[in-house]
Parts: sequence; structure tokens; C-alpha cells
Amino acid sequence: MNVKDKVVMVTGAARGIGKTAVRMFLERGAKVAMCDIHEAQLEAAEKDLNPAGALPLISVALDVSNRVSVDLAVKKVVAQWGQVDVLINNAGITRDAMLHKMTEDDWDRVLDVNLKGVFNCTQAVLPSMTARQKGAIINTSSIVGVYGNVGQTNYAAAKAGMIGMTKTWAKELGRKGVTVNAVAPGFTMTEMLQTVPQNILDGIKDKTPMRRLGKPEDICNAYLYLASDSATFVTGQVLGVDGGLVL
Repeated sequence: MNVKDKVVMVTGAARGIGKTAVRMFLERGAKVAMCDIHEAQLEAAEKDLNPAGALPLISVALDVSNRVSVDLAVKKVVAQWGQVDVLINNAGITRDAMLHKMTEDDWDRVLDVNLKGVFNCTQAVLPSMTARQKGAIINTSSIVGVYGNVGQTNYAAAKAGMIGMTKTWAKELGRKGVTVNAVAPGFTMTEMLQTVPQNILDGIKDKTPMRRLGKPEDICNAYLYLASDSATFVTGQVLGVDGGLVL
């Protein structure tokens, strides 16, 4: 899975799966733009991943739901390295509630970040990719976007919508040399699961054939494959990384 010298832009990169993706791409020689809305966490992550400042890493403050912010971020990356080869739309939030208790604000904010944010970022990097007839878009969906989940109407809708966009863009952009795929993680041990009671997590493990929760590295290995030249004939796919939980 060769990604050496590819320019990779990762959103939601200050922690969790996004931060792990930054580390794993850097380890394989990629040039990485680490993007996140939380500037303090972004700064801390950069210091952790690149303490000597010797790696090809830049951090970019970015609100994916704000098109002006997105356009400025992409301009910064292109000014630094001349192009964007890979976009990983990893940024996402949850605001869970049962349908009858979900507020309009909870609905709007999750859709703004998790769905509109993917639209904003993908549209913004396209000129860099289509001009060279080469690029990879990787969208982080979820098992929830395929099968739904109690208490996550907004999150499930956004992640399902992302799958629809992935397949549509794959049809539109294939002739321009750009692949578009989605990764659908199962339940993965990140900060997002820290508030889930242990008995619930144990129940998920019991239902998973691999008998464990996912690790960020499991998801990022899928990113690496889809970003590499080994996957240039793979597009419009939804790659489930869930330990068999959907079986």
C-alpha cells in the first residue's frame, strides 16, 4: 500500500481515528494536512506526532460545515504542496436522542458536519484532482448508516446520505480519474465510545464474530488501501470494517 509522497488531507484529525490516520500515513512517507475545528487539540496532536518538526505535516484549522473555512484550508494545502491527492472525510459528531426527543438543532448540526461537511470538502478539492486526472476521495460512513441504530436518527441519516453521495460521485468522477469510496466502521474504541456503559460495550463484543471492538488502526488500514495505487480500480464501494458485526 504505497502512499509515499501523496498529499493527504484528513478532516477530524486531532484525535481518534483521524489522528491515527495522520500517524499511519506519515509513517509511510505521505505528506499530511491535519485538519480539525478544535485548534487546541490540533496543536497538541501536531506536537505529539511531529515533535521535532521534521515530518511533512501541517495543521489546518477547519470548520467543515463552513464553506469559506473549507476553501481557505484547501488553498493552504495547495499552497504548501501544490495539490491534494487524497481527501479523507473523517470529521463527524454525534448528538444522540430518541426521535421524539431530538431537537431541530441536534438534527441540523449533525447533518451540517457529517453530511454537508463532506460535500463542502469534496467539492473544494476537486479542481486539484480533476486537473491531473487522478485522486482518491474516502468518506467515513458507519455501520449505523447501513443498518440504522436506536437513538441516532440524525447520525444514521447523515452516514446513509454519505453512502449515496459516494456512489453518485464514483459515477460522476470515474471518467476524471478520481476514485470515491466509503469506509463503514463498526464500533471502534475512540473518545466517541467513552460515554457508553461497559455492559453495552460487552454486549456489542458478544455479537461481533471477532469478539472485540475495532481499533483506530483497523479503520486506517482501510484508508491506506483505498488511498494507494493498489486501489485505482476500486470505486463506489462501501468497505465495512466491523469485525463481522453485520452478519
